[in-house]
Amino acid sequence: MTRAITILTENFADWETALFNSTARLYYGFYTQFATPGGQPVTSSGGMLVTPQLALEEIALDELDLLMVCGGSSWQSGKAPDVSALLRAARARSIVLAGICDGTRVLAQAGVLDTVRHTSNGAANLADTGYAGAALYQDVPWAVADQGVITAPGTAPVSFTREVLRSLGIADDNLHAYLAMHGAEHGQPG
Repeated sequence: MTRAITILTENFADWETALFNSTARLYYGFYTQFATPGGQPVTSSGGMLVTPQLALEEIALDELDLLMVCGGSSWQSGKAPDVSALLRAARARSIVLAGICDGTRVLAQAGVLDTVRHTSNGAANLADTGYAGAALYQDVPWAVADQGVITAPGTAPVSFTREVLRSLGIADDNLHAYLAMHGAEHGQPG
């Protein structure tokens, strides 16, 4: 069974990882868990209260397939947890890493984006992280996957879901149809 953990903080962005976790759990049988600082409940930017299954400090990388960082305002607040060592250890074990919105900042701060193509909410969003990967930044409005690292702006949860699942070996016709359904509204004339 594929195991995925999503890291959440106070004021996490509800929509960014919801489609992935729902699709992975319901349709593909993944074991999904959520981790927060100290294992404490957190409230999303939309007001949803989430009680996680574990604390960040309890994350075990054994048998883990995916470690994902959900964006949210806490990552730039100065109150965010430092998960750099955890992310570097996961990368060393070839665990798929994913970050969306300000979750990309967390990957950059850990040095994960120094050697892979990546994106974010904009190049300026990563500029003050101290990372060395600016030359590999992709200025695109969709998710970018490279060498087991997936990044996306906060406005791209559908392509983020697609690229994370592809990185885990799932790219069937059912997934293509399901994600096309979610992205269909973007094909409408504005």
